[in-house]
Amino acid sequence: MKGYFYRLLHKYISLYCLSDNILMEISERKSPLESYFRGNYFNLKKDGLKDIKKADYVLLNGSLHYENDIQSYLENLSLHFQPKTRLMIVYYSSLWKPIVKLGTFLGLRSKTAEQNWISHEDMENFLLLSGFELVRNDQKVLLPIYIPLISNLINRYVAPLPLFKNLTLVNLSIAKLVYSEKKSPAKKPSVSIVVAARNEEGNIEEILRRIPKMGPHDELIFIEGHSKDKTWDKICSETKKYRGHLKIKNSQQDGKGKGDAVRKGFQMASNEILMILDADLTVPPEELPKFYKAIVEGKGEYINGSRLVYPMEKRAMRFFNILGNKFFAVAFSFVLGQRFKDTLCGTKVISRENYIQLSKNRKFFGDFDPFGDFDLIFGSARMGLKIVEVPIPYRERVYGDTNISRWRHGAILFAMLIFAARKIKFV
Repeated sequence: MKGYFYRLLHKYISLYCLSDNILMEISERKSPLESYFRGNYFNLKKDGLKDIKKADYVLLNGSLHYENDIQSYLENLSLHFQPKTRLMIVYYSSLWKPIVKLGTFLGLRSKTAEQNWISHEDMENFLLLSGFELVRNDQKVLLPIYIPLISNLINRYVAPLPLFKNLTLVNLSIAKLVYSEKKSPAKKPSVSIVVAARNEEGNIEEILRRIPKMGPHDELIFIEGHSKDKTWDKICSETKKYRGHLKIKNSQQDGKGKGDAVRKGFQMASNEILMILDADLTVPPEELPKFYKAIVEGKGEYINGSRLVYPMEKRAMRFFNILGNKFFAVAFSFVLGQRFKDTLCGTKVISRENYIQLSKNRKFFGDFDPFGDFDLIFGSARMGLKIVEVPIPYRERVYGDTNISRWRHGAILFAMLIFAARKIKFV
């Protein structure tokens, strides 16, 4: 029983703590997980907390059940955290208390002196009071003993479902330090704004004119995508005339699709913050400072636009597109464990540091994203980044036609969602 259960825990922890991350578990004795990890795993005792600053993840595996003062313990822990460090807490559902006691009585588990049975609401409150913010909470394991075929079926496919997840044994919470939210950095970071432009000749001048100043050395990167009109000529001519605050970089993409263009643009970027702005100007460039403020002030680490809050212009989004947006918002929220209202908005922001880490592990979700921003969503969720949506107005396209095929790209997106669900939800 123990071997199967801890193999499951190792699999769930490894989903977020990647092979090149440093994982430190705080335990007063030899951890049963120790034999399952290789390489960058360290077992700390309470008096070794000074080493936490080197960690990417700090693991508390059931240890909060034994703490007399959870708030004080977490407050002391927070003093040793860096902004990048994630706290991972494994705790067990109080619904299983009678079964756990029975298992102890029958000798199926070691006798322990659990004092605390913590609800989800209790855990979120403890984290808030002690200087942490809950990023996500997963509920796992309906059958902690191994029965061939049945255990895998139930724990992988049944346990994550909405009704059954409330009956699971294991809760796995990921939290971040509330550090940068209370003070902005002494030096304002600069932004690299990537615009993938295909058949957008009539919008290039407006983009250059309307992007506001955010950081001290902002840059705009145009990636042209084999246009049928004179988009490339327009980019070259307008950027030569430009005398504004932006540094301009231009290039033509090597492959096809917005995804290929965005990745090339991010490779060319040199600033601390990376932004995507759609060339159709349906999201006004004047809204970009809201995204900048959200990431600089630490409100979130991956910022996603939401077009479904404010009233939109009459022909900005067709009826079936709205239905598709709402469906994918619910589906993505379920699969990724963080709230999404508008997954299809093209305006997205992430730090360069986090993007580099994300891109190293892109193959985990497959390399077939034609849009260039959905692997950002999947990757950010897997990394435990705090995801925040910024509500924005959505305008009608003035020039040209959309490059998105509603049904074909919708089918691709659905396939990506199913693939991601098998990799991050039904594991």
